[in-house]
Amino acid sequence: MRKVVFAFLAACSVLGCTTPEVGPGNTDVPGETGIKIPIKISMSGWTRVSDTNYENGDQVGIYVVNYTDGQPGNLAPSGNHVDNMRFVNESGDWTPDEDVYWKDKDTEADFYCYYPYMDAANVSSCTFSVQTDQSTLANYKKSEFLWGKATAISPTEVAVPIITDRCMSNMLIYVAPGKGFTEESLAEADVRVEICNTRTSAAVNLSTGAVTAQGGVQTITPYWTGEYYRAMLVPQEIAAGTNLINVYVDGVKYSLAKAATFSPNVRHKFTVTVNKTSGGIDIGIGGWEDDDEDNGGSAE
Repeated sequence: MRKVVFAFLAACSVLGCTTPEVGPGNTDVPGETGIKIPIKISMSGWTRVSDTNYENGDQVGIYVVNYTDGQPGNLAPSGNHVDNMRFVNESGDWTPDEDVYWKDKDTEADFYCYYPYMDAANVSSCTFSVQTDQSTLANYKKSEFLWGKATAISPTEVAVPIITDRCMSNMLIYVAPGKGFTEESLAEADVRVEICNTRTSAAVNLSTGAVTAQGGVQTITPYWTGEYYRAMLVPQEIAAGTNLINVYVDGVKYSLAKAATFSPNVRHKFTVTVNKTSGGIDIGIGGWEDDDEDNGGSAE
């Protein structure tokens, strides 16, 4: 499972002061006795522009829920220790809209993080939609949703690391030459790809990161990388017999009906082989990237 690490910078520059300003819902700050938690960096991310980390200007929302008598609290729409505070990535440093502080030097807390930031996030059912036109890199990026939680964190003067997972699924489509085609002839053809009959809206539970597809189905235009097509999809089940992929070769449409399961934080690879036959073009689909099942099929 591929992850991205978000380091929540809990106003470290003021934590060592003796007379700090008190932030929202806070009465004290930790001293030198706080437990040191190292910042952990993961370079295995895939879906950001750099394919590794958050980018400059990215905005996340942070909730902090304190423990009471050693027991964790529940994330609520409001009244948490920190409610939906926006943090902005500025050249690798995460800056909050307002300074926020720990309750005191002893009280543990759970941290919830999500991306992209929303002014009015619904913690039980945060509505998010992927773009139907992901043919541009900007719209592809707008289709990303990340969520993470760090639990039982003791007050500390250093950054609290929060690992955020990708809540959306990723689809990679490779178009390969088959019978009657060469790589050169296929490259010279006018080839377009559509992803069909998928729901593009989702409800994300910010307490758990669980995603539920909702709304009607639409068609998604994926982003062409120069090597393959890729798109963010809401996690969902595609029923057998459903037209999933349209491939256009010089204006002629050929459709592939296929059952599929799109899972959160997983990229699914489809290799579509185009073959000239007496009936036109035959399209076969290779296996999932991490699946041993034979997902072969053809389109007429």
